[in-house]
Amino acid sequence: QVQLVESGGGSVQAGGSLRLSCVASRYISGRYCMGWFRQAPGKEREGVARFDSDGDTRYADSVKGRFTISKDNAKNTLYLDINSLKPEDTAMYYCAENPRVWPGCTLTARYYRYWGQGTQVTVTS
Repeated sequence: QVQLVESGGGSVQAGGSLRLSCVASRYISGRYCMGWFRQAPGKEREGVARFDSDGDTRYADSVKGRFTISKDNAKNTLYLDINSLKPEDTAMYYCAENPRVWPGCTLTARYYRYWGQGTQVTVTS
């Protein structure tokens, strides 16, 4: 079990940038899978990016070229760098871990077991 705490959200004008951080309560090592998800009111939770222990990254088509996921192992911290923010990026953003890495390291929310409480990103026009 791991606790995850997100930070870095806020209200930003369209075209701006943010860095979201997710600090884990323990050192995550070996085989792992961590991801960023977002959920807007009335919408399903959407996987936007994930990072695995092989260093591979994957992004939703809607954020490719604008979002970058990375991990600082020494700080037990997962990051999401967001550029060229759009109003449709407005959502609560969550980090999560799929501890079994099953059925792989995916962008499907139901396979992730541990979740943070979220950090709100609001993009204004």
